[in-house]
Amino acid sequence: MVDELAVLRDQIDEVDQQLVALFAKRLKLVAGVGEVKSRQGVPIYAPDREAAMLAKRRADAEAQGVPPDLIEDVLRRAMRESYASEKETGFKCMQPTLGKVVVVGGAGQLGGLFAQLLTLSGYTVEILEKDGWDQAEALLSGAGLVVVAVPIDQTVAVIERLPTLDERCILVDLTSIKAEPLAAMLKAHQGPVLGLHPMFGPDVSSLAKQVIIYSEGRGSEQYEWLLAQMRIWGARLQVVNAEEHDQAMSLVQALRHFTSFAYGAHLCAEQADLSQLLRLSSPIYRLELAMVGRLFAQDPVLYADIILSSPRNLEMIRRYHTHFGELLTQLEQGKREAFVEQFATVSEFFGDYADIFLKESRNLLAQANDSRIS
Repeated sequence: MVDELAVLRDQIDEVDQQLVALFAKRLKLVAGVGEVKSRQGVPIYAPDREAAMLAKRRADAEAQGVPPDLIEDVLRRAMRESYASEKETGFKCMQPTLGKVVVVGGAGQLGGLFAQLLTLSGYTVEILEKDGWDQAEALLSGAGLVVVAVPIDQTVAVIERLPTLDERCILVDLTSIKAEPLAAMLKAHQGPVLGLHPMFGPDVSSLAKQVIIYSEGRGSEQYEWLLAQMRIWGARLQVVNAEEHDQAMSLVQALRHFTSFAYGAHLCAEQADLSQLLRLSSPIYRLELAMVGRLFAQDPVLYADIILSSPRNLEMIRRYHTHFGELLTQLEQGKREAFVEQFATVSEFFGDYADIFLKESRNLLAQANDSRIS
């Protein structure tokens, strides 16, 4: 029996080696695709092409008795690697006559990422940091694009400190709030103004499928090329006015970060045995714990600034606290039916999204379970 198992395992190893060789071949082809896209200015992420390809491969898999979900999982992971490798060939420059780009705060992580992407796109990029303000006027002179990428609590002050820019220069910020920085830029600069909020961290391997929110300020026809440039990088652009953006971010960022912080702080206060929790956890709790733990592996100042960036955020957290207390009171009073009714109300509120999220979470949970080591 042992010999028979060994033979089968050897055959599996041989197939796995063939798979590695095929993936190596695929990556070489992807490099060629990246070169063509770079020359032609084609976005690295093509959603229609991706959807059509996955549909065909799922059909091929089903015809051969292979689970379609397996093939889709493998291909999506391969495509993620492909998107990361495609950027190594650079990107087409959408505004070759722009002149230099200055990234204020470009030595920081997010500013550095944008400086890198702009450099890969063929632009001349210079960095302005806080110790170089005595040279700011000379450095910013003749700039075609100025990107402000400094901490939230410093953004408006930095914008107000900028010397007079050329009226053709595009002034952009990367802050996670939009109303106040956008107003400051419009006041400080008479030329085109654009507010950006990248909805990702600086550790992403590629901008493929990453969301960048933009709020229009002034001179949209003059910064349209920049939006096109970010699409070439693979980003998905979402336009929203500054006030609506800040309202949404109270839920998407401030409340979400605070609840993760509060849960982590409670685990710490309870001196929970994290290794035991991981051993005993279901995939969904492991994933939730991973997202909480991820918060505490990052810069605390950044999250404090996000949460404290607007009184609106604290008002949202206060309403959450009040609602939390009301629901807890129901449970303390043993109102089981009230809980069930509230659950049904929320379920109706989510509507079709509940089933969509159920499907998406199944994929995430399967991946989390596949990668567990403890």
